[in-house]
Amino acid sequence: MRLSRSLLIAAVVAAADQITKLWIVATYPFGSETEVVPGLFRLVHTRNRGIAFGLFGASGSAVQLTLLIVVAGIVGFVAWQLSRTGDDGLAGWGLALVLGGAVGNIVDRVVRGEVVDFLDFYLRAGGREHHWFAFNVADSAISVGACLVVLGELISQARSKRAPSPD
Repeated sequence: MRLSRSLLIAAVVAAADQITKLWIVATYPFGSETEVVPGLFRLVHTRNRGIAFGLFGASGSAVQLTLLIVVAGIVGFVAWQLSRTGDDGLAGWGLALVLGGAVGNIVDRVVRGEVVDFLDFYLRAGGREHHWFAFNVADSAISVGACLVVLGELISQARSKRAPSPD
């Protein structure tokens, strides 16, 4: 994949993430929820000051600043990797998705000081609800992108093992 196409994918992901978050913030008061698929999925308006799964969410401003710097560093690293492997099929797509998602979430951290989450998947069983952590478009892109990078690497390794060795 060409680098310009990878950057376009990253920009589209970041834009879609920000548009959906703006819609949630404008449409749903903080803490509200709407059942979309009963017993499985609802839209919620929640915020996360931490990283994945709410880790470090209750931390002070020094930790929050450190998280922002670390995420910015990750964005830089992913962009650098993408510039090196931009034409590499699954890995290129994966890195583009990770970059777009990371940018989407870093925009939230800079603008709001926290990340807006709104997708809530859960399962009702035994009279209780069992929830996964609420997430957003950026988180989805990061997860799918990371899986594509790993899959691309596994396929690449399998191909190199099958290739005849030069003797």
